[in-house]
Amino acid sequence: MNWIDNLISFVSPEWGARRQIWRKYEEDIRNYDAAGYGNGSANWHVANQAAELTDRYSRDTVRARTRDLERNSDMLNSVVSAYKRNVFGRGFSIRAKTGDKKTDEALMQAWKHWCKKQNCDVTGTQSFNQIMRMCVQRKKVDGGILIVKRYTGQGFIPFQIQTMEVDELDNTQMMPKHKENRVVGGIEYNRWNRPEGYWFRQYDIDGSLPMESIYIESKDVIFYFTKRRPSQIREMSDLSPTVTRIRDANEFMTAVSVKERIAACLSVFITKTNPSSGPGRFDSGNSKGRYEGKTIAPGMIRELDPGDKIEVVNPNGQSTDAATYIKLMQHMIGAGQGLSYEATSRDMAETTYSSARQGMIEDDLTYDDERELLIEVMDEIYETFVISCVLAGIIQVPDFWNNKEKYLSHTWTAAPKKWIDPAKEANANKIALSTGQKTFQQIAAENGRDWREQIDEMVEALEYAEENGFDIGGVLFGSDYYKGKDLTGKE
Repeated sequence: MNWIDNLISFVSPEWGARRQIWRKYEEDIRNYDAAGYGNGSANWHVANQAAELTDRYSRDTVRARTRDLERNSDMLNSVVSAYKRNVFGRGFSIRAKTGDKKTDEALMQAWKHWCKKQNCDVTGTQSFNQIMRMCVQRKKVDGGILIVKRYTGQGFIPFQIQTMEVDELDNTQMMPKHKENRVVGGIEYNRWNRPEGYWFRQYDIDGSLPMESIYIESKDVIFYFTKRRPSQIREMSDLSPTVTRIRDANEFMTAVSVKERIAACLSVFITKTNPSSGPGRFDSGNSKGRYEGKTIAPGMIRELDPGDKIEVVNPNGQSTDAATYIKLMQHMIGAGQGLSYEATSRDMAETTYSSARQGMIEDDLTYDDERELLIEVMDEIYETFVISCVLAGIIQVPDFWNNKEKYLSHTWTAAPKKWIDPAKEANANKIALSTGQKTFQQIAAENGRDWREQIDEMVEALEYAEENGFDIGGVLFGSDYYKGKDLTGKE
């Protein structure tokens, strides 16, 4: 009962009783158990709010706690590392598709050069791949990261990127650049809730003494985060559903560790029937009856004084239940992040080929969501890179501005993944190719290769082997058509 019910019951007990009966009736006829307020849900108080209002007062605390676990929890790092390994891994290879071979080669050569740390990073400390791996980790832990396009003279083209943590958004900024806009959480939005600019705090090099905030237009900022609700405008840590379980598991293991260390201790106490000294007793000065500083050693034989007894304290520990509990927690933590137990724990003891293969397929579906978002980020960086190359004169394309989409066209190919049983995978690909279930392009992409480059390399190797009178087999030489013939089919 709330205070209104108490007041009504005080004024009119009959009216108060009717209110209680009606409330009980409402609970009994409720259509959804999940909406009930019975004993199991009595303290479950919730409210429907906009995403920003829900996240605003919890965002900083959740981020601080996940960062603390990132520094101190092996279990949290197992989840983050699984994402970093599989979402970006060894990186993505890119292929320009302008339609002109010379332009494609020039762009690929310039991109390879730009990806070095002294050219792509304003700080000159990270290569492009290293920056992307860090972005995947920061998004998982912090909820998001901001990538700012900087136009400097430090690299071979006047374009570099700078990574900014979400903490650097100025939450205190209230005045927008444009009167019709509004600033929420350090980001300026128009009437459609579209970001038009970002306010960043400026700090000294050691991270202290914040200075005046700066404003950067949205066209020069990439905000890498996952949007889960239409009303969400800022990040929330991806690990928020599992942080409490990770914390519980860490605290449990700390308690078990202390208990086991205590249980491993063996102590011996000497009970003296006749103390050697004291009021009214005579101390002979014989040091034989003193045991201070004595320890137990293997094979030791020692004579005790008459009447002295030994009492051994040997605590027993039980750690068998701990393994079961931690395994259950790892199952739940992995499931909360859309991953299998094997992906986060690296425990393959109970895994067969079929179960491992199925687990990898399901995990890949989770990673695909993250890869899709990451590729959008890399797309924007690459397109800005191409425009900068044209403006700097690195790439000579007279009709670029009239056919910009053509020259910005490209494809990303993920690095290949090693399979559990390569022979089975190769045989499956052979059958899929021969039956038309897969194309050569699909198989090459799954192996992290561009199919044109792969064919060019195969032809080059076969031609070189033929010139030197060496049969290396392969698709061409392995077919009956090419037996006794050259690569053109001539005898």
